Amino acid sequence: MMTELISVGAISPLRQRLIDDMTMRGFSRETQRNYIRDVGRFATHLGRSPHTATAEEVRQFQIEQHEAGLPIPTMNSIVSALRFFFTYTLDRPDLARKLVRTRHPRNLPVVLSRDEVARLLNATTCLKHQVALSVAYGAGLRVAEVAALQVSDIDSARMLLRVERGKGGRYRNAMLPADLLPLLREWWRLGRQQGVMHPQGWLFPGQNAMRPICTRQLHRVVVTAADAASICKRVGPHTLRHSFATHLLEDGVDIRVIQALLGHARLDSTALYTRVATRTVRAVISPLDTLGALATAQARPDG
Repeated sequence: MMTELISVGAISPLRQRLIDDMTMRGFSRETQRNYIRDVGRFATHLGRSPHTATAEEVRQFQIEQHEAGLPIPTMNSIVSALRFFFTYTLDRPDLARKLVRTRHPRNLPVVLSRDEVARLLNATTCLKHQVALSVAYGAGLRVAEVAALQVSDIDSARMLLRVERGKGGRYRNAMLPADLLPLLREWWRLGRQQGVMHPQGWLFPGQNAMRPICTRQLHRVVVTAADAASICKRVGPHTLRHSFATHLLEDGVDIRVIQALLGHARLDSTALYTRVATRTVRAVISPLDTLGALATAQARPDG
C-alpha cells in the first residue's frame, strides 16, 4: 500500500525508488523529505497506491486542496513533488501534465540595512553561529547551502566557496569576502581545539560532529540574534541572502553577476531585488528635478 510511503517502519520498494530517483539527481535531504511528505498527501487522498491513479483523481485532488484553502505556495510545492514522482518514479508523464500550478504575487523580501546586519551578526552568542551567519550574508548562500558546507569547500587561494549541494543539485562558486577569511580561520582553530573540526568534515558541525548543523537551528540562531539586536523585522536565514543581493545591487553590481552569485536559474528571480533596493531608487534623478521650471509658492501669483 502507498501509505507505506509515509510510514516510519520498513521502506517500501516504491518509496525507495522515489528516494533513489531524487538522490541520483542530487536533491538535498530537505527536498527529499518534502517530496516524500507531499507524495504522501496524495497517497492519503487516494487511499491506495498512486500507480493506479487516474487523471480525474489527480484533478479532484487539486480541486479539494483549493477548496480546503491550502496556501498557494504549498499547493505549488505539492505539484512539483507529484510531477517528479509521476514523471520519473512512475513513468506516468500523462498524469504529470494534468497538474496545474497556481500563479500568485510574490511578496517583497524583507531586507536588513547594513547597520542591522552588523548588529545581528554581533548579537550571536558563539563564534560558530557568528561565522555561519556571516557566510550566509557575505556569500549570499541559502541556509541549506550554509549547513552543507565542508571545510574542503573553502578555496582561500581563489577566494571562493564551492557550493556543491545547491538548489536542484547545481554546482557553483560563491564569493569568499576578504573580511570573512580571518573569521573562518579563527573558527577553524577553535573547532580543532574543541575536537569538532576535521579537514574533510563539516564546516559547521551539529551537536553530533559527524553531521552538519540543522537548518532549523540556524533559523533559531537568526531569530534569537535579531531579537537581541532589537531588530523588529520578521527575519530568518534567507533574510541575510536577500540583504546580500540587495546591497550588491545598490552598490552598482550588474544584475547578471548577482544572478550567478545567487545561483538563480532565471533572471526574473534576481530582478525582484530591484523593487527593494532603496539606495538605487534614491540615486535616480527624477525628470521633475531637471525641469527647473516649477514656480515656487512665493513666486506663484495668488488666485
